[in-house]
Amino acid sequence: MGKKSAKAKASGKEKLFGADGFEQYYGELYGERWQALKESFAGEGSAVEYHVTGAEKSYFLDSASVLAALCLPLENATDLLDLCAAPGGKTLVLASRMSADATLSSNERSPERKHRLSTVVQSCLPPEISERVKTSCSDGATWCTRQTECFDRILLDAPCSSERHVIADPKYLNSWSPSRIKTVTTEQWALLSSAYRLLRPEGILLYSTCALCPEENDGMIERLYKKFNKDGSSFTMLEPAPDLAQVSDFAPALSLPGFEKTQYGYMIMPDRQNGAGPIYFSIIKKLKAL
Repeated sequence: MGKKSAKAKASGKEKLFGADGFEQYYGELYGERWQALKESFAGEGSAVEYHVTGAEKSYFLDSASVLAALCLPLENATDLLDLCAAPGGKTLVLASRMSADATLSSNERSPERKHRLSTVVQSCLPPEISERVKTSCSDGATWCTRQTECFDRILLDAPCSSERHVIADPKYLNSWSPSRIKTVTTEQWALLSSAYRLLRPEGILLYSTCALCPEENDGMIERLYKKFNKDGSSFTMLEPAPDLAQVSDFAPALSLPGFEKTQYGYMIMPDRQNGAGPIYFSIIKKLKAL
């Protein structure tokens, strides 16, 4: 009976489509909170100016994105990777924080987006930092077939459902279906499992999305547990400890948003954080080699 009910429920979700299906799907996920979330999406957001001393230009990004990037500890890290880096905001936050002997590999699989990423790195970082940032155009999901356990710190801001953008664009909203989530989670898992293999023992990985769907957030970390941490000895979860002092010179007006605890990570939600987010992030410290 239970299996039949689950199948029927899944079948019902698959029939959801377009704006009405989107509304029903997320309305069921968030209940009474969904209306407040939609209203927050219609606001101006929480963009802040990030200007690295000596750079030609400033960059504007969501304060929630700054917070997520600040939550990747960089102490004693010399080999950094931003695996899905375009358009480049989080790369700037990492690069401005890394030590003078560190290098950052900033990767993007789309040639067009990689070009934009390179432009941001060159114009929004001073030469003494940008020369230590290497941009590349590669599929992050297959990077682990060429190298393993070679980075101290990895930021994976994974492609996601990005519901805030879907709801703002009639073309995407009217063509939405749950199959989009299935496609995205397949891609996210390939990237996350690759990133974990690229991480050195004692290294730290920060996984993030701008999705509201739990399957793309805690669901990915749960899969990581099942694949790599069945006995609990392979990795551990870290609590966020963002240090505003690290970027106070670059974003003096920055006010960090608060976050809500989930099972495996944290959510910054725009309905309760003055338009910041949504951003999910989870911080994983690898304890031993594969």
